[in-house]
Amino acid sequence: MDRASIAALAALDEDLRRELFEYVRGAGEPVTREAAGAAVGISRKLAAFHLDKLVDLGLLQSGFASGGTRRVGRAPRTYEPAAIDVCVRIPARSPELLAEILLEAVTDESSGERARRSAHRLARARGKALGARARASVRGGRLGAERALTLSEGLLAEAGFEPFRAGTGLRMRNCPFHPLAAQSPQFVCGLNREYVAGLVEGLDAADRVVAELAPRPGECCVELRPA
Repeated sequence: MDRASIAALAALDEDLRRELFEYVRGAGEPVTREAAGAAVGISRKLAAFHLDKLVDLGLLQSGFASGGTRRVGRAPRTYEPAAIDVCVRIPARSPELLAEILLEAVTDESSGERARRSAHRLARARGKALGARARASVRGGRLGAERALTLSEGLLAEAGFEPFRAGTGLRMRNCPFHPLAAQSPQFVCGLNREYVAGLVEGLDAADRVVAELAPRPGECCVELRPA
């Protein structure tokens, strides 16, 4: 899980900080400590304490009024929303990745290529790029099946698949594309397989490890096993 996101959301469970955060977000412009404190009925000093905590957690960003360098008595510190998204999903979900693949599939569709094929092709390319980056950081020559499975396990864990060893292979407890997979299992599971297969290809281990569809209740539909 993303500890930073959890900490940020936990901070908003405190009423005063949430009120300050909502005030800053709704202001439409940078606000001072004085203005924020007055809006929620607390002192400037207490407002500064909580606002700075929200900055530390990445929910707000701070600067100085008038766009200048801070000068005592002339440029008060101001606060505005940070340009980030904070989200915690349990279990992990990746609707953004799926949306990116589908958007790219629409804009990158080749002449005569069906949309489904375009999406699967790009999912494999995404997975391949991920595997290639990991492979570039690994010293040594050709990867054996076990080493490739170990690397795949780490990469898939970071992506939220919750992989686990099952015999000589690797299965996943979670599907990051659920519940969309339940709405269109043939398409989404096929896309998922292409993504995982691309990851293995990027590791340069496609002749030693195969990704195949092996759906089971309560698990991801893809399994990795030695070739």
